[in-house]
Amino acid sequence: MRGAGGTSGGLGSFFIGLIMMCGGFYMLLNAITVTSSFGMGTRLYGFSAMGGSYNVTSGMIMIPFIFGVGLIFYNSKNIFGWILSVGSITGLIFGVISSIRFSFKTMTSFDLIVILILAIGGLGLFLRSLKALDERLPD
Repeated sequence: MRGAGGTSGGLGSFFIGLIMMCGGFYMLLNAITVTSSFGMGTRLYGFSAMGGSYNVTSGMIMIPFIFGVGLIFYNSKNIFGWILSVGSITGLIFGVISSIRFSFKTMTSFDLIVILILAIGGLGLFLRSLKALDERLPD
């Protein structure tokens, strides 16, 4: 009988590594807090011009989108309407993504060490089980 992935790496290493890896990465991702500061009045982009500082809010991004949708409904072959709509939606998506913040929850160093050993050790054990092991001694 062949092992994991058709190799001689072993089914036991495969399943133990898979369980360790899944548990470790679950605990790691569970320790991350995701927050966002997105809202219709929130500053998405900022730039300086002519000695002043200007902000572009997410509500301002919706104005060209509204005009673009209107142009598309008036004439669907109008390329300018498509550019306005797709460009403003792209800007809105990038603005939402850039406003996301990731942070770790407070944990002890023991907790972090256990999480990393489970995740990375399980990954190593999982990958080792997929490698063919020579049953003969090298000459």
